[in-house]
Formats: sequence, C-alpha cells, structure tokens
Amino acid sequence: MATFHFDLVSPEKLAFTGEVDQVDIPGVEGDFGVLAGHAPVVAAIRPGILTITTGGRHEKVIVLGGLAEVSERGLTVLADVATSLEELDRAQFAETIAEMEEGLKEHEGGELDQALERLDHFKSIQQQLNSTAMH
Repeated sequence: MATFHFDLVSPEKLAFTGEVDQVDIPGVEGDFGVLAGHAPVVAAIRPGILTITTGGRHEKVIVLGGLAEVSERGLTVLADVATSLEELDRAQFAETIAEMEEGLKEHEGGELDQALERLDHFKSIQQQLNSTAMH
C-alpha cells in the first residue's frame, strides 16, 4: 500500500508526524478517509475520533475541531485539541460532559443549538470510547 506524509498539530504540540497508510477524519460534513494520492481538499473537522493507520496498526486520537488540508505534500490536520486515547482521562472527559449538560440552561437560541451540537459530539466520542471496538 502506498504511504503519504501526515502531520497532526495542536496548539500544544506536534501530536503526530510520519508516513501513514490511511487517516480517517471526523469531518463537519461527514467522516472521510485519506489515502495516498487523495485529491487536494480543505475541510473543517468536528469533535470526534481520528484514526491513523500504519502497517495494519490503528492509532486513535480524539480531536476537538480544527481543519484538515490534503495537498501534494500529504495531509495536515490543525486540531484545536488532539489527545491520544492513552493520554485521555476518561473520568475528566465524563465530568466535562456533565458540565456541558448543566451549562445548557445558560444558552438561548442559536447559542443553545451550538451548545447542543457540541454536547452531541462529545457524547458520541464517549460512546465510541465505551464500545468494545475501542478496547
């Protein structure tokens, strides 16, 4: 399988850099996979789980929004937050969801819609974390 260069960057760190077989990205307009030779594209990413595949091994990273750019140089993801599953504090993540639910009372109109959408994304991540496929 042909490989391509992939960089995963967050404000805190360079979370991943190297040659990969495939990267699956949680896009705002739907999840999508990138393979070598993918057409150039810039896409917004939503909170979700990004999967990096190299040599049959899958590495999962939680991303909380950002941008993905595919170019002739490869793929770059600029994530607002990027946390590997090994680094994730699941109890803290559950607490964040509880705080988001409590905070819904403070939102109105379009702001409430955005807060609900973000909460749905976080709950989706939590559900994926708790599924047997993630263990």
